[in-house]
Amino acid sequence: VQLQASGGGLVQAGGSLRLSCDASGRPFNTNVMGWFRQAPGKEREFVSRITWSSGMQYYSESVKSRFIISRDTAKNTVDLQMNRLLPEDTAVYYCVASTQYYDLDFERAYAYWGQGTQVTVSS
Repeated sequence: VQLQASGGGLVQAGGSLRLSCDASGRPFNTNVMGWFRQAPGKEREFVSRITWSSGMQYYSESVKSRFIISRDTAKNTVDLQMNRLLPEDTAVYYCVASTQYYDLDFERAYAYWGQGTQVTVSS
């Protein structure tokens, strides 16, 4: 299984970036896909997820109302539109996939991880 994330970069605070994940390598029985991030010196944390079949979206409190997750089932892609970025959004962002139906806010639910893409927000 291969997930390929892209779209990271350097942006000023208040700006926007769009991350994309090529999910063509996702498992056939995928329940959700999403994004985690890891800031320097911090543990990896849940950002957002989307149910593959229904498109239901979930967000962490820290990104709710600023980020939007979407998926294109025909193209097999998952995007994360990040708006009003803050310096504390600086992290490596990972695209993930899960076949589970529980513990979905936690790393342990996700067996499939992309390689990560760096997002840096300058103040």
